[in-house]
Amino acid sequence: MSTSSDESADLRESILDAANELLLDAGYTGITMRKVADRIGYSATTIYLHFANKDALLHALIERGYRLLHSAMHRVADEGADPIARIEALCRCYVRFGLDHPAYYEVMFMLHPRFMERYPADKYREARRNMDAFAQTLVEAQRAGKAQVSDLRAGANAIWAMLHGVVSLLIARRMDVRVDRDALIDTSIRGVVRSIAPTAVLA
Repeated sequence: MSTSSDESADLRESILDAANELLLDAGYTGITMRKVADRIGYSATTIYLHFANKDALLHALIERGYRLLHSAMHRVADEGADPIARIEALCRCYVRFGLDHPAYYEVMFMLHPRFMERYPADKYREARRNMDAFAQTLVEAQRAGKAQVSDLRAGANAIWAMLHGVVSLLIARRMDVRVDRDALIDTSIRGVVRSIAPTAVLA
């Protein structure tokens, strides 16, 4: 019996959910198509009907992760009139996403290309959309005379790089255990905001 398109879509989502769980439990090397199949009670052959190989499965996870992050960040970007407050909120949204979804974050931003087929260049547009939220808000802050950034695109990516350092170290548990996590996040985000708006008054 053939499955409906809705059933097929539901199964695809179940496969991605299982792969995400396996990433969280066992990391990249712990994922196999058979383990994913076992987790949802299907044969490995069924998994291959939806994903040609492990890399295709991971690429689908990356794409899903980018969309989740994009949705969260753009909800924040649409809130509030003050661009500096919005930049701070975007920073907190980004860090929260990484810490709430460590498996997605790791495969999106931390897995070296040598471990899997390179993510298609055309799909990186999805990732760049997340930088657009920072870039557009920086434009507004600059126009309002509240930010000092000579290169807005570089500024947006510098914000991402600083936040990524915090998130990746926390996920990898490489921070000094004596450092309070929330204090570290707060101090880092305030530092990011101060780097582009030195005179900003933060809450």
